[in-house]
Amino acid sequence: METLLRLLQQDSNASREDLARQLNLPVGELNNRIAALEKEGVIRGYQAIVDRERLDQNTVTAFIEVRITPERGGGFDRIAHRIAKFDQVVSCYLISGGYDLIVVVQGGSLREVASFVSEKLSTIESVISTATHFRLKTYKENGALFTSDVPEDRLPVSP
Repeated sequence: METLLRLLQQDSNASREDLARQLNLPVGELNNRIAALEKEGVIRGYQAIVDRERLDQNTVTAFIEVRITPERGGGFDRIAHRIAKFDQVVSCYLISGGYDLIVVVQGGSLREVASFVSEKLSTIESVISTATHFRLKTYKENGALFTSDVPEDRLPVSP
């Protein structure tokens, strides 16, 4: 099962025949396994990994640390689900450390992201504080390297 999931994460466009051959399974059995994983919610969807720097778009990605007051009987779940439903939110994770959530947001400009933080996120009653960090450059995302033109030779070390 893990090998199948890894292969799908590496290339979800791989043909079922190729996947079946790599796993030494009949195509019908492979299709049944994938269908079961989708039905159980293990596989949530299939996505393309997009290098936004190669597009002529001004997309801004922000990583927002959020400190919230947990609710009695519900902890962080209700508020995290509420935050995750905003259209601007790409990902939302419960984390350890000084903050409770990390929220990944995309917008058309710095001003748009700032507006989201000040008008939507910070106004939620349970939100105590936020810290926003902007993505400057992507080197690797979801297992895909974005910088293939960097030589991999090691630098010489001198005393």
